[in-house]
Amino acid sequence: MELRVTTQQILKVLEVLSWIIFTGLCIDAGAVVVNTVITLFINPNAVEYFWTEPAYLSNLYDLDKGHFVAVTLVMTIVAVLKAIMFYLILCLLVERKLDLTQPFKQEIRRFISLLAYLATAIGLFSYYGYRYCLWLTKMGIEMGDLQALHVSGADVWLFMAVILFVIGQIVKRGIEIQAENELTI
Repeated sequence: MELRVTTQQILKVLEVLSWIIFTGLCIDAGAVVVNTVITLFINPNAVEYFWTEPAYLSNLYDLDKGHFVAVTLVMTIVAVLKAIMFYLILCLLVERKLDLTQPFKQEIRRFISLLAYLATAIGLFSYYGYRYCLWLTKMGIEMGDLQALHVSGADVWLFMAVILFVIGQIVKRGIEIQAENELTI
């Protein structure tokens, strides 16, 4: 007995996984914003419990609230951009905009380009946040694990952006070929 997995089944699994990831990213972005607001305006001691694992932002908060705001702002921007990326993916999957009978469409090209721009922005903000945190560390401030702050991994996001730009150009060429074929028929 041969087990065949259809494209529709794979897309359904990807939709479920996208919902799970999107939910987690929204919680992550919301947690950064809420914890920053609580720390700055309600309870400064909340900086100790900024994450489930300590992100060691208490030293930074105690030293300079401006640096604390800058780091949490970059963390927020990165988290929100990631959530937006998965929101767009969900829109594509849920609204069934992906027509497999005619995959080369301007809408898909715009979607891929938008994902490439988002990946670029995530990569640039992650790089900036990483470099900023390294600079703070060199200044003698204990920052803890940069992975816990979600500001590392810029190279992966920039690599993904380049791949998406290339795929976008391939889709663009596919659209041109498809239009030429429709004209000749």
